[in-house]
Amino acid sequence: MLDIKYLRENPEEIKKKIATKKADPSLVDDVLALDRDKRKLVAELELSQRELNRLSKEIAKLFGQQKLDAVNQASQYSGKIKKIRPELEKLNQEYKETIYEIPNIPSDDTPVGKDESENVVAKKVGEPKKFDFEPKEHWEIGEKLDIIDIPRASKVSGSRFSFLKGELPLLQYALVQYAYSILTDESKLKEIAKKAGLNVSTKPFIPVVPPVFIKPEPFEKMGRLEPKEERYYIPSDDLFLIGSAEHTLGSMHMDEVIDEKDLPLRYAGFSLAFRREAGSYGKDVKGILRVHQFDKLEMESFTLPEDSLKEQDFIVAIQEYLMGSLGIPYQVVKICTGDMGGPDARQIDIESWLPGQNKYRETNTSDMMTDYQARRLNTRVKRKNGEIDYAHMNDATAYAIGRTLIAIIENYQQKDGSVKVPEVLQKYVRFNEIKR
Repeated sequence: MLDIKYLRENPEEIKKKIATKKADPSLVDDVLALDRDKRKLVAELELSQRELNRLSKEIAKLFGQQKLDAVNQASQYSGKIKKIRPELEKLNQEYKETIYEIPNIPSDDTPVGKDESENVVAKKVGEPKKFDFEPKEHWEIGEKLDIIDIPRASKVSGSRFSFLKGELPLLQYALVQYAYSILTDESKLKEIAKKAGLNVSTKPFIPVVPPVFIKPEPFEKMGRLEPKEERYYIPSDDLFLIGSAEHTLGSMHMDEVIDEKDLPLRYAGFSLAFRREAGSYGKDVKGILRVHQFDKLEMESFTLPEDSLKEQDFIVAIQEYLMGSLGIPYQVVKICTGDMGGPDARQIDIESWLPGQNKYRETNTSDMMTDYQARRLNTRVKRKNGEIDYAHMNDATAYAIGRTLIAIIENYQQKDGSVKVPEVLQKYVRFNEIKR
């Protein structure tokens, strides 16, 4: 949610910027009109309440007609208050719904563009491997190695589900263990920050296994409830299944004040994630690239406002390290205004090279939200001088497990159909290749 003071002072600038994110600029006028009406009603309510309080004190001292007149006047103010309160409640709800529709303002360095075709590749790292055979896609390799079983999962659960079998689940949890070994090691984080030329805190991440259910209210306040058709909902409990660990990690400090000395506050949450993929009919129907249930290790951080940009740069450097150390070629992509999420002020993706598809595909994303989510969640920071600010929030993928497994399978496939295991993962699985 944007700061209403900023909206009042910069309406035209905001209209231009949200238009680049495909939002209706007239929402700004709607919010400002509701804000004016709301403030007018609040002023009337406060005036009536003051007068009622004054008359209530005076009535006890009055007699005769003067007392009757004061009682009558007090009754009028009481009636006015009873009338205003429901009007104000309705207006507050309309105001909230409308201001929630206004997306975050993109950062100055975010490319302006209409859709993903105008995203900007910032850099490429690693050269795609040259094979002396025709590389296969992951699902074909996985089927022959009997580590991915989609037909039986379809029989049991329907389309876009899979059984991961044999060595692949071990490789999955090797990824999790390896990522945690980096994210919780301050010396390694210092090394990453130094290499990236960043002067940032290298405070480690706190490991978390978060809930995979979330109430509608915090989900809406995170700005991630929509599009609802992508969400799995359990009406009997009025709960949604999360689409990423960020949804519960980001809302865990709702209605709290964090002390500045505890910042940055960083979490690394591993969880199941669920998406209906309602709008992806016919896309990536083979394999485990686009599925309804998957695992992710997600990073979430809370910082002071002045630290959020360099925090995201640090997180992207961590993502690059995590993918690069697997030996996966990748590119860093600046997401343009027309392709980024509503709460995002700046979005950077990492796309990994998939030889079977002969193209880069998104495996990691990093979202800087500034104070947009924190205002809705009422997550604040108490500074050393006693001042209270809204926290700034970042979330990012450490490993989207399924997509990272795809990148490993396709980049490490061998001519004989086997798959080598990246060196950094071998100590966790105690084998160096997957073969029949």
